[in-house]
Amino acid sequence: MEFQMFMNDVVQAARQDMDQAGYEQLQSAEEVEETLNQSGTTFVVVNSVCGCAGGIARPSAAYMKNYEVQPDRFVTVFAGQDKEATEKARSYFTGYPPSSPSFALLKDGELKAMVERHEIEGHEPIEVVNKLESYFDEHFKK
Repeated sequence: MEFQMFMNDVVQAARQDMDQAGYEQLQSAEEVEETLNQSGTTFVVVNSVCGCAGGIARPSAAYMKNYEVQPDRFVTVFAGQDKEATEKARSYFTGYPPSSPSFALLKDGELKAMVERHEIEGHEPIEVVNKLESYFDEHFKK
């Protein structure tokens, strides 16, 4: 029971990080479909409880809320927690295997760029931010 209480705390802290950064949490397949099918641009963070999510992905995601080029929507799904929402989001990431944490950039529901776990884990947050900034500039600039 102690482990489960610990994991609940870890999950809650990971969710709170994304809330505080200003991301909308999509917790059902219906919410994902409704959001990702909207016209415009969407930045999706696939959150997780691993160390690279907490030390690299979530801080990078928080930084991107302050970047000069902005998508229309900042959203997140939580791998291993909101399973149907995550599965639905991944159905939009054609050509990429499941990866968490990860980032996806969509325009009008179509995947434009993806940053997978292997591009996050073992990298410095600034490297991830630089990659995201280049993708934001390429795909989200109005």
